[in-house]
Parts: sequence; C-alpha cells; structure tokens
Amino acid sequence: MCGFVAGLGRRPIVQSQIETALKTIAHRGPDGHGIWLSDDKTRMLGHVRLSIIGLDNGAQPISNPEGTVHIVVNGEFYGYQDIREDLRAEGCEFSTASDSEIILHLYLTRGLDGLDALQGEFAIVIMDERRGEMIAVRDRFGIKPLFYAEHEGGLYFASEIKALLALGVPAKWDRAAAYGDGFLFRHHERTLFQSIRSVPQGHYAIASTTGLRIHPYWDWTFPTSEDLARDTRSETECVYGFREVFREAIKTRLVADVDVGCYLSGGVDSCAVLGLAQEALDRPIQCYTLSFDDAMYDEAVLAERQARHSGADFYKIPVTRRDIADAYSDAVWHAETPMVNGNGTAKFLLSKWVQAAGIKTVLTGEGADELLGGYVPFRRDYLLQHGGDRPQAETDALMEEMFASNAATRAVFMRTGQDDPAVQDVIARLGWVPSFMESYAQLGRITTTIYRDDFNQEMESFSPFSYVMDRVPYAMAMKGRDALNQALYLNSKTHLPNFILTFLADRMEMAHSVEGRVPFLDHRVAEYVANLPLNMKIHGVQEKYVLREAAKHVLVDDVYIKEKHPFSAPPSAGEDPMLELYEDVIASKAFAEQPIYDPEKAKGAFDMFKMIEGDQRIAFEGLVQRVISTALMHERFAMT
Repeated sequence: MCGFVAGLGRRPIVQSQIETALKTIAHRGPDGHGIWLSDDKTRMLGHVRLSIIGLDNGAQPISNPEGTVHIVVNGEFYGYQDIREDLRAEGCEFSTASDSEIILHLYLTRGLDGLDALQGEFAIVIMDERRGEMIAVRDRFGIKPLFYAEHEGGLYFASEIKALLALGVPAKWDRAAAYGDGFLFRHHERTLFQSIRSVPQGHYAIASTTGLRIHPYWDWTFPTSEDLARDTRSETECVYGFREVFREAIKTRLVADVDVGCYLSGGVDSCAVLGLAQEALDRPIQCYTLSFDDAMYDEAVLAERQARHSGADFYKIPVTRRDIADAYSDAVWHAETPMVNGNGTAKFLLSKWVQAAGIKTVLTGEGADELLGGYVPFRRDYLLQHGGDRPQAETDALMEEMFASNAATRAVFMRTGQDDPAVQDVIARLGWVPSFMESYAQLGRITTTIYRDDFNQEMESFSPFSYVMDRVPYAMAMKGRDALNQALYLNSKTHLPNFILTFLADRMEMAHSVEGRVPFLDHRVAEYVANLPLNMKIHGVQEKYVLREAAKHVLVDDVYIKEKHPFSAPPSAGEDPMLELYEDVIASKAFAEQPIYDPEKAKGAFDMFKMIEGDQRIAFEGLVQRVISTALMHERFAMT
C-alpha cells in the first residue's frame, strides 16, 4: 500500500507544495517517493511507496514508453501474475515487477473496461495526456481511501484529506455532513470537510479542464426474494461453495515479497481467516492480538488458543487506558473523522507495535459482519422480518435471549419510536426501517440535544436518512429484495466505508505503514454471499452461519460457538486516564470554538456521564468521545 496526490490545475503547480503534501502522508509510504510534473507544470502526480511487491523496481509514478500516460496506485491487485502474462501475450512490455503496472497496460489496451479484471483493494489515478484527462478509480467497497477537491479552478485527488489541505484546500467544516455524522449516517461522498469529497465505492471519476464526471463500474447486487425462493442448493453445497471462494481470496492475499501476518481476535472472523490461511502455508503465521485489562473486552486467551490450534506464532499486545488516552489525538488526526470508542486508537497502537516488529502486511477480518449479518441489528431484522409463521411470543423470546447473552452489544443498541421523523423518512421509502438505522436515529436524537442552537436551527429541515437514501440507488438495488439484504446493502453504503474501513482499518493501519488485506471484502466473496439463502447468513439467532460451517474444521470449539462480540475498548471507570483527556479537551480553547456542540450542554452531558454506571455508561461514552474527537479535529486541522 502507498499514498498519492494528483492534480489537474489551471495554473502551474509548485513542486515544493507537492513535496509538502507528500510529507503529510509519508506514513503511508516510507520506502520512497516520486513526482511527475507536466512540462507546463499544470498536471502532476506524487507518490509515496510502501514496498510489498517488486521491492527493488516498483517506484511510481509509472509511465508508458511514449511518456503520455502515467499512473499512481495505492493498493494491491490479487491474481496480477495471470493478468500480466495475458498482457505480455498481447505484446505489452513491463518495466517493473510491481503488481501496479498492470493498470497502465490494462488501460492502454482495454480502456476503463480493464477495471473488471481487477481484484483487490485499491485507489488509482491515471493521467492521460493524450486526452487531457485525469481518471481516479476506487475499489468496490471503498477499502482504500480516495478524496478529491476542486480548488482555484483545479481538481486534486489524494489518499488522505490532510494532503489536500497541504495543497491549499481550506479546512472548513461541512455542517450538513457533521449533522448527519451525529446519526452515524452520512452519505459516503461527503466528508466532514466542506469542499472535500470521497470518490464513492466502485466508481471512477474523470477530471478535465471542463469539470468532473463520476460513474459507477460495480455495485453489490442481491437476488430478488423470488430468485432466492427458487434456489435449490443444499446447505452442504452452500458451505462448500463459500469455503472455496473464501479460501481462494485468502490464498491470493498471501502473495507478497514480505512476510504476511494476521490480526487476530477471539471472534470467528479473524480466527477463520487465520485457520484457512495457515492451511495454505508451510510456515507459522505471526498473529497479533490486542489485550485489554477488562475481562468483558479481552479476547487474548481465546485468540491464543486459536493460534496454537492453527500452528501460528502468537503475540499478545497489551493496551491500557493510559495508552489509548496518550495516542487518542494522533489517532483522530489520522482518521480525519470523529470517533465513538477507543477501539480505533487501540487498532492504531496495535499497528504501531506490528510495524516495530518488522511486519508490513497483515490479514484482517473486517467485512464479515457486514456481509453475513453479524451485528445484533441484522439479527433483529431477521427475527422480525423473516419469521414466517413463527408465533410472536417465540420471536420475542429469541430476541430477549439474543440481547441477554451479550452485555456489550445490549449497551450500544438503541431503539426509537416509529413516529421519529428520521424513521418515518425511511418507512416512506422502504415500508419498514432497518434496525441499525432505528438505533442510529435514536443516537442522533440524543446527539442533537447538545448541538449549538444555531446549528440545530440551520439543520432543522435536513434529514440525514432522506439525504443519503435519495443518493443511493436503493430503488434499483433493493426493490423486491428481502429485508435483511436491504439492510446489508444500506449498511455497506454508509457505516462500512465511513467508519469500519476508516478508524478500524486502513487509516489506523497505514498510520504506521502497515498494509491491511481484507479477504471478506473480495468482490467475488461478496457476490457469492449476496446470493446465499438468508438462513446461511443467520440461522435462528446465530450469525454468520455459513462462515462457521465452512471454517469449522480449523476453529477451536469455543470460537465456533462464540456469539458476535463487538470490538470495543473497555469503558472508562474510576481514576481513568481517558477521563483526564476528556476534562483537558473540555477545558480547551478548541472545545469552546468548535461550531458543532454547545459547550455548556456538552459539559452537562459529560457531568451526567460521570454519574452513569453499568451498561449505559458504554453507550453514553460514545457520545462523549464524539464531542471530544470533534474538538480535537477542530484543533489539529485548524478548521473554521
């Protein structure tokens, strides 16, 4: 993985400014950097490199022999060897051993149709001087970040927002995006920065002197309910098919010119990745597990048992609340978005430790819950919307069992009334409301009570749910689909890229030059899972059923039966360093100046939080952290 900046300006671009922008993302590529500037200096590409494949001769930007087409890439392409051989058979000549060079030749020979051949996590910029166009491409699920901004008549792209700020784009709050973020439901194209956008998942953008056009090239599609009803596959066939496509996704992600490690929790997702990966190797994989000093949140014992069972080398990384408090501000700076838990900072610290151990690449388990209905709201949807002839009393009992068995999950799930305006907006479109959106609506209502009055007044007519749903193709992608699949689709367009793949994945990993590889979000795995019968995803109240069955032979029994436990840092308690951090930020000038939260209302909420005990403390701390991280963003990015 790497990082880049790119620009198509109306005036000459100063090279020193490009260098400054690259320095802000040097953590993404400490192994080298390169710059290409057009003769008139109005077009540029800049790249920082993390060497994973083609260690000695993979420098970027890469250009065609005529010097008319140039590329920069952040990502990995799996199965690139076969693509390269096919291109060589067509007469293409390669100048590097890097997997990234296939992009140049695919584009030269097939144009943008070549995107269909790509498998992996990637963001790409192609500068085609023949056409006077700059083309930016984002992977199918948005695993790799790709931002853009129009500034002073030019168009600029970058791997992180801070690089665009270094190029002169102003750091201003996008107030509507910030409002929607309080509901954890923000359209993915909008960032918290007013003039900076994300290229959406599975899209490409074409920039020229006449403007910017954005087009989709892939979407996650589900069969209709009628199509699923005609599915005659047995459970054995479904499990076998999933195992094969998932095993292949893992196998391809083990290809590298450096050692590939594994992030391991005690959950079925990462344990399945480890077990199937270890089957494909003749050496132990190095596994790294976060360890907390709160038994409810610590999975190190179970993770170690799984590692020993798989034949992997196990490393436990202890993280204290002091560690999280000390690193919290830096983690927010890397995330470029507010946080609601210390889990992102814990992942930041884990990656720091792994980098110090000399590991550049790790397998991770993100995406399984979003594909296979792992979260409690998805399981609730399945029980409520797909109960068939099951008596209501039995459904109620199953939901009670589900919530009673997991205190951490129970604490963060909130319900709101059907008369909530945000919920009504969803019902008007879908005829029902997914549980994760119902929970976020309640969270949003609580959050708005501590917004500044002028901010609430300004946003009085703004509905985050309506805004997002008017901008995703839900009518085309969701009509006639089962409720569970509708919820999975909407979550994949919002919460997955905005939060899970930001402060629990790429940004916390690449903050320390660690490349995360995500086999669950291989598009072939996702397409296979989309077409599975619903009871292969959720079986009764057991989530991710097909994964459990497909990986049963490589899992320890306790992992196989373990219920989903959200990855969270423990809540604060007693004399806690995080409470000290909250106090310090609340007393800061940045807290008083940030334009989102009313300082007195937020202070009152914090005082209330300190008196809360039990499960609700976990949920309420999320609101406190949102306020604190917003103030830290305001300060670290000098926002206005």
